[in-house]
Amino acid sequence: MGAHHDDLHDAAEPDGRALRLGIGGPVGSGKTALVAALCRSLGPSMRLGVVTNDIYTTEDADFLRRAGVIDPERILAVQTGCCPHTAIRDDIAANLDAVETLEERFGPLDLVIVESGGDNLTATFSRGLADRQIFVLDVSGGDKVPRKGGPGVTSADLLVVNKTDLAPMVGADLTVMSRDAAAVRDGKPVLFTSIREDRGAHAVAEWVTDMVDAWRHEHGEPHHHPVHGAAQQAQAS
Repeated sequence: MGAHHDDLHDAAEPDGRALRLGIGGPVGSGKTALVAALCRSLGPSMRLGVVTNDIYTTEDADFLRRAGVIDPERILAVQTGCCPHTAIRDDIAANLDAVETLEERFGPLDLVIVESGGDNLTATFSRGLADRQIFVLDVSGGDKVPRKGGPGVTSADLLVVNKTDLAPMVGADLTVMSRDAAAVRDGKPVLFTSIREDRGAHAVAEWVTDMVDAWRHEHGEPHHHPVHGAAQQAQAS
C-alpha cells in the first residue's frame, strides 16, 4: 500500500505565466547541482528564476550565487523553519510569495525553478506551487532505492538518478535501478546522469525544454502582470 497525500491547493492560473518546475529529493542527492546545471544549459535561451528552500539557512541559494550560473538577483531563498515537504505541499505561501516576487521583478519569465529542501521518498509538490516535478535520487543509497517507491519516486513527472559515476564504488547496479524504476513509475520517464561529468545535465535540460515548449503552446507566451495575491489566498486556505 502506498502513501497518499491530498493536495490542499488548486493549481495556479496557468495562462500567460512561466512554467513552475519543482525539484525535490533526499539530502545530498544533487538537487542544487541539478539546478545549477539547468541554469548553465537553459540560461542562454530562457528567462529564468530560482527559489531555494532550506530549513534554517540560505546555503543552497548562496551556492548558486557563488557558482555564477544566473544573475544573483534572480535567486530567492526561503527559510522554511519546518520540514521541507510542509513548505512545498501543505503551507506553500512562502514559496508562492517568492515565485510571484521573481515574476513581478523580472517578468516575463519562461521558467521558475523551485528547489525543495532535502526530504524523504514521500516528498511531493502541491500543484498549487509546481506545474511539473522532478525527483532526484542518487546511487549512493544503493540500487534498492527506486523499488522502495514512495510518492516522490512514483508520481514525479521525471525521475532523475544522479551520481552514476559512483555506481562501481558503492556496488549499485544501474540496470537493476532502471528496471525497478520503470516498474514503479508506470511509463513515466527516468533519466540517469552524473552531473559531476555532465555539468549541463543535458538530457534533463532537453526534457525541461520540451516541458517549457509544451507549456507555451498550451497556455501562450508568458507576459508581465501584477501579482494577484495567490500566496495570500493559499495562506488563508
